[in-house]
Amino acid sequence: MRHVELNLIAISACRSNPEHFVLVFEEEGGFRRLAIEIGQWEAQSIAMVLEGVQPARPMTHDLMEQLIRALQARLQCVEIYRVEEGVFYAHMVLQRGGEMVRVDARTSDAVAMAVRTGCPVYADEAVMESASYTLDTPERSFSQQSKTYEEYSISELERLLQICIEREDFRAAARIRDILNAKRKGEQDR
Repeated sequence: MRHVELNLIAISACRSNPEHFVLVFEEEGGFRRLAIEIGQWEAQSIAMVLEGVQPARPMTHDLMEQLIRALQARLQCVEIYRVEEGVFYAHMVLQRGGEMVRVDARTSDAVAMAVRTGCPVYADEAVMESASYTLDTPERSFSQQSKTYEEYSISELERLLQICIEREDFRAAARIRDILNAKRKGEQDR
């Protein structure tokens, strides 16, 4: 299974269900996004950590983090491994000594733990293929914001070119094509 690292880039209100929120993830170094609908309590728990709010008493996810530490374990990562009828399934991968343990969890709870521990969140490539969407304007990608087209690798540019062609953004496609040709020529001249 190939996993894709994700970055949490936003939490927003869900338009179709006012009691829910949407976590928006972006593929690390890529142009795909994954939106996952979650409940308001889990959204609040995640937002509190991201905003640096310290509750007077530990909340449920804080307690879970303390339990993991007390058991001398560590949350290695979160893996979103399946999506079925709009429901995402996740594992929390824990390490204790030399042993790795996968614990089934609601994706919202697993993400709440990930933001507390700073561990990475991954999605299976099959999940990304079935549930992600590609930005219509790849330049809006958060993980790619600081890059100019010239800073992309040839493989990244080829992928970006394909996305632009699929989205019929021919102006950006022409720019990328020209940069790709220049990079390829530069490699041949070496």
